[in-house]
Amino acid sequence: MKLIIQPDDGLTPLVRAIRQAKRSIDIVIFRFDRKELEKAIAAAVARGVTVRALIAHTNRGGERNLRKLELRLLEEGVTVARTADDLTRYHGKMMIVDDTVYVLGFNYTGLDIERSRSFGVVSSDKRLVKEACSLFVADSKRQPYTPGDDRLVVSPESSRDLLTNFIKQARKQLLIYNPKVSDRLALRALLGPVKAGVEVRVIGRVDKRLDGVETRKLADLRLHVRAMVRDGAAAFVGSQSLRKQELDGRREVGVILTDSRVAKKIQAVFEADWEDSGGKSTGKEEKEKKEEKEKKEDEDRPKAESVSAVQ
Repeated sequence: MKLIIQPDDGLTPLVRAIRQAKRSIDIVIFRFDRKELEKAIAAAVARGVTVRALIAHTNRGGERNLRKLELRLLEEGVTVARTADDLTRYHGKMMIVDDTVYVLGFNYTGLDIERSRSFGVVSSDKRLVKEACSLFVADSKRQPYTPGDDRLVVSPESSRDLLTNFIKQARKQLLIYNPKVSDRLALRALLGPVKAGVEVRVIGRVDKRLDGVETRKLADLRLHVRAMVRDGAAAFVGSQSLRKQELDGRREVGVILTDSRVAKKIQAVFEADWEDSGGKSTGKEEKEKKEEKEKKEDEDRPKAESVSAVQ
């Protein structure tokens, strides 16, 4: 497995993959404005690669751009399908190039790639690629999707169970990137690790303050990533926040990985972002500061009384 880190890696890994494609490219699109990526796709078609695009039926404020993109891709020889409208939003970002799947937390846009913190996971695992292909075909043909691999996290079919279980299995540390953690059951799942003494930190927002959970706002970059790192050994990267709508009412796609090398890379980025963000934290750190202050006051009080006695 490989990790794409935004904005550090930029569009290069995706353009390179498309340029090296030999047989097929399947791409799921929610937002798209990168001309160099579109040119690479057109060039792939021209050299005989089969390219299929699954484009969201809607996105906030961008329907006109999506329809224009459909027409351009059709003219370039891409087979284009549009997602159904049974879910409120088809928000997943995924690309399958030959025998490799790219599960992305970012859209194919300048805003997401150049000015936002996000990740993508690249895998050539045969079972995972097969599962991603099954999802792509099901959504392209507007057929029901039945999960077949617990590593591919798909909303609304499997994400709630997979992500809450991921949280509950934390034993030492749980690091979370999430714009807003608000789902009631996800918040309840966090309570278990917290009560067990697990260090839980969130870059983003937690809708309900939980004692023992520290939060910080990402500095300098836009927060777009949805990711978690558990005990430095496992990680989740995807498009779903821990919000009810994104777990139960939208198509979201993510991946759970147990490659410790990739998990530690995400952990290192999180720690750097946490340090850079500074600012006010909540939960455990704030409680410790309060206890330290009270301890200091207790230590100072006898000294003050002793001085008074001498005087």
